[in-house]
Amino acid sequence: MHRQMHVQPFKLSVALLGMIVAASAAHGQTKQTGPSLPANLAATRAALDKYQDPVAAVRDGYFSTVGCVDFPKGGEGHGQMAYKPGGMGVHFLNPALIGPTLDSLKPQVLIYEPVGNRLRLVAAEWFVPTAVSKEAPMIFGTRLDGPMEGHAPILPVELHHWDLHVWLWKDNPNGLMHSTNSTIKCPDSPYTFHEMATKMVEH
Repeated sequence: MHRQMHVQPFKLSVALLGMIVAASAAHGQTKQTGPSLPANLAATRAALDKYQDPVAAVRDGYFSTVGCVDFPKGGEGHGQMAYKPGGMGVHFLNPALIGPTLDSLKPQVLIYEPVGNRLRLVAAEWFVPTAVSKEAPMIFGTRLDGPMEGHAPILPVELHHWDLHVWLWKDNPNGLMHSTNSTIKCPDSPYTFHEMATKMVEH
C-alpha cells in the first residue's frame, strides 16, 4: 500500500507533464508568422506576437469590442473613407495607450479574425482621437488615415479619430496598411456587423 501511494502521484505528475508539453507543442504549431515585412515592421510584429493569445491581450489592458466588422461594399459614397471591400475583424482597444505620441510597439488596438471557435491575431491599429491631435499623426513614415467618425456600432459615432491598420500577421491583397482586408471573413452571427464605410469629418 505504501509503495502504491508513491507510484500513483508519480504517474499523475508524468501525465500532467505530458499534457503541458502537448499544449505547448500545439501552441507552437498554430503560431503564425505572417507576411514578409521590412525590418522595422518585423520588429513590431515580434514584440506583439505574445498577443496571438487574446487572453494575454486582455491581461495587458486590451478590451474586446465584441463585434466582427466588415464592409462588403467598401467606400463607394461621397464623404466616405475610401475602403476597398473587405473586413476588419474584432477590435481589442487599450484606452490607456491613447495619447498624442505614438509608439511602434504599443498600438492602441489589436485586431483578431474569428476562425472557428478561436480568435486569430491579424493586425495592429494605431488610433488617435482628433480631440488629442488636430493633425494626422505619423508612424512608420505614414500618416494615419482620417479624420473620420467612430466605427459604429462598436465605437460611438462621435469619437472622431485618425487610425492606421497594419496587417502584420495576415497577407492583405488590399495593401499592407489599407484599412480593410479582402480575406477577412466575419462569421454569420448576431455579433457580426456588415457596415457602410465610415464617414470622413472636417477638421
